[in-house]
Formats: sequence, structure tokens, C-alpha cells
Amino acid sequence: MDSDVKIASALKARVDAIAARSSLSAAEIVADALEHGHSLEWQERFLDKVAEGIAAADRGDFASPSEVERVLHKYRPG
Repeated sequence: MDSDVKIASALKARVDAIAARSSLSAAEIVADALEHGHSLEWQERFLDKVAEGIAAADRGDFASPSEVERVLHKYRPG
């Protein structure tokens, strides 16, 4: 079902900004909010965290070998 919905220009700007930062269309952004409860604020924070992670990786800021080992064995029986 296709529908046209009028939204405030500020809200449309946020949707368009999220779409520009992700691989999703504006329609997919709105559908995600409606279908999965991922508010625009949630989606904006998610993209911020992804960008922070990419920046950290670009700086070479990774977990140490002992930190990786600890996570790998966290749920294994001792």
C-alpha cells in the first residue's frame, strides 16, 4: 500500500539527513520507524555510534588481544 503523508519540513529534513547518512531511502527510514519502533532519534544515535566506531577503527583504536580473548571466552565453560 503506497500512501502520501504530509510531514513538517523540520521532520522531513531529519528523515532526509538520515537517508543521506545511510543506505536507506526516506521511505525506508519512515517504514523502519513505523514497523520496528526505531524513532528518528534512535536512528540518528545509531548512525552517530556507527560513525564513532568507524573513526576509532580508522585511528587503529581496537581492542587489545587480551580483551578479544576475554570476550571470546566469556560464555564458554571454564
